[in-house]
Amino acid sequence: MREKSNSLFYNIDWITVAIYFILILIGWMNIYSAVYDEASSTIFSLSRLESKQFIFILIAIILAFSIIIIDASFFTATAYILFAGIILLNIVVCFLGTDIRGSHSWFKFGSFSFQPAEFAKWATALAIAKYLSGFAKKEWRTKLLVTIGFIFIPIAVIVVLQNETGCALVFAAFIIVMYREGLVQGIFLFFGLFVILSIIIGLKYPGLIIGVAVVLLLIAVFRLMLVRRTVKQFLLTAIIISVFSGLYLVAPKVMEKLPEHQAGRIKSWLGLPVSRAMQDRYGYNTKQSMIAIGSGGWAGKGYLQGTQTKYRFVPEQETDFIFCTVGEEWGFVGTAFIILLYLILISRLIIMSERQRSDFTRIYGYGVAAIFFIHLVVNIGMTIGLLPVIGIPLPFFSYGGSSLISFTILLFIFVKLDSQRLLILR
Repeated sequence: MREKSNSLFYNIDWITVAIYFILILIGWMNIYSAVYDEASSTIFSLSRLESKQFIFILIAIILAFSIIIIDASFFTATAYILFAGIILLNIVVCFLGTDIRGSHSWFKFGSFSFQPAEFAKWATALAIAKYLSGFAKKEWRTKLLVTIGFIFIPIAVIVVLQNETGCALVFAAFIIVMYREGLVQGIFLFFGLFVILSIIIGLKYPGLIIGVAVVLLLIAVFRLMLVRRTVKQFLLTAIIISVFSGLYLVAPKVMEKLPEHQAGRIKSWLGLPVSRAMQDRYGYNTKQSMIAIGSGGWAGKGYLQGTQTKYRFVPEQETDFIFCTVGEEWGFVGTAFIILLYLILISRLIIMSERQRSDFTRIYGYGVAAIFFIHLVVNIGMTIGLLPVIGIPLPFFSYGGSSLISFTILLFIFVKLDSQRLLILR
């Protein structure tokens, strides 16, 4: 038994590792298809994206192996140091970085680029896990405030200084972690949902003040029927109604202050009246993506046979819109298989998290699962028109070394921590 416990690959969750390799293999195949050029005779050229991605895959695998051979205690001991280092790197890139597609968040080295914002995800997950695992449950208020600080520090740096809204949105995933740890009650999640609905309704139907007022009044009456009608509850209900009403009225005004590309994407998504030029500019990607996915039908057109892909009707089809390539060439069967793979991976991560003896590993595991879940929902949602266009990649699928390596680090740190769960007493 001691010999097994000292083995390098002892107790590794091979199901998770197998899903990882399947996803990066299928992802590379789809990147190859997305940039396929019949006139090119070789793929082994650094001028081609599939060749670069192959190099990124090799680097990611080497890093995954390196993480496996590192003692798990390294990550608990250096969580804050890694977090501080990554945040510092994100600040430095604001001054020394390069603009790519309107985002000032890249270090460029020749034909290769590096985006520190991607690495802030796993670094923040480690820092939150380290902090939450070290406090008693009775100190939940302090834990909540400091945890929110851990989340908002990278968000502020990434959004304000780098203009990388999509990457910062992923940090909302940590709300799931906070809910699991009892820092956020379910009622606050519902409250957040109603906040989002108030904003959307305010943008979509800004003139229906009377109708909205009636709905809010009914909500207030219904709420007061379910609680003890005290002065405190009346005041709380009034505050809730005021918040929803304020968001409904303010949302259109805020929309006018947004940068043109953000406002254009939201308006196109909601179907609001916009100029033809704005519709073509900000709604084009989603429209072409939906055409590509829809044209795939049940079984798809076949590998390398997608016309929307081959003739590059969909911009960014090898990065943010890689899922449309799957839909066109593999059809409903292929897209369902890919989504199922992701759901199995996320479910597996949750199961692994729940079996942990260490609070640190459990919290980090939920962070990993939540990040993958947000990426999956948002990326696929925007390619099929359910969500506005937000520039975040599909894990292990989209082209890009920073995202692939970051997701690999994120996942294999947890795989390593899980492999040593039996050595943890608490």
